[in-house]
Amino acid sequence: MTAEATPEIATPASARALFVAFTALALQGFGGVLPVAQRVLVDQRRWLTREQFVEMLAVSQVLPGPNIVNLALMFGDRCFGLRGAFAAVAGMLLVPTIIVLLLTALYGQFAQDPVVTGALRGMGAVAAGLIISTGLKLLTTLRRNVMGLPAGISFAAVTVVATAWLRVPLVWVILGLGTVAIGVAWSRLKP
Repeated sequence: MTAEATPEIATPASARALFVAFTALALQGFGGVLPVAQRVLVDQRRWLTREQFVEMLAVSQVLPGPNIVNLALMFGDRCFGLRGAFAAVAGMLLVPTIIVLLLTALYGQFAQDPVVTGALRGMGAVAAGLIISTGLKLLTTLRRNVMGLPAGISFAAVTVVATAWLRVPLVWVILGLGTVAIGVAWSRLKP
């Protein structure tokens, strides 16, 4: 067995650099910023390892609000405290909010156009593909997770079956499987 080398972790130079990075990140994510965030924060800028990204994402999913905004808030706080948290969240929200408001005004005028509805369907498919590819990239982090790869894949498969094929509401799947997953992880963490 060969040990994996721990990648060198960099830090943002300033809160302004954090703002610019999260603005650029937010502007790249049509239909979801998570895949872009993973690529930029882990692979390109090397501000987080994959494991750190998954840990922050897990916490951000438990908190109320959009996952990626929560992740930006936590990462900004980790780097520069309150100033960094504001910079990262402002980067995630300021320019995209302006764009969404402008697009909403345009969509109201062109909603019935077949080209517009077709383009939106295509963007939805692309967003789904990006999220699936990000999930596959992050599978390697399950080897170090307390539950391990088989249990993690099993929970993911049951979630897909319950929501996609059986049409169980996501809130019930999260409450049911989440409770079981917490129990499994807790039992494996006990000394």
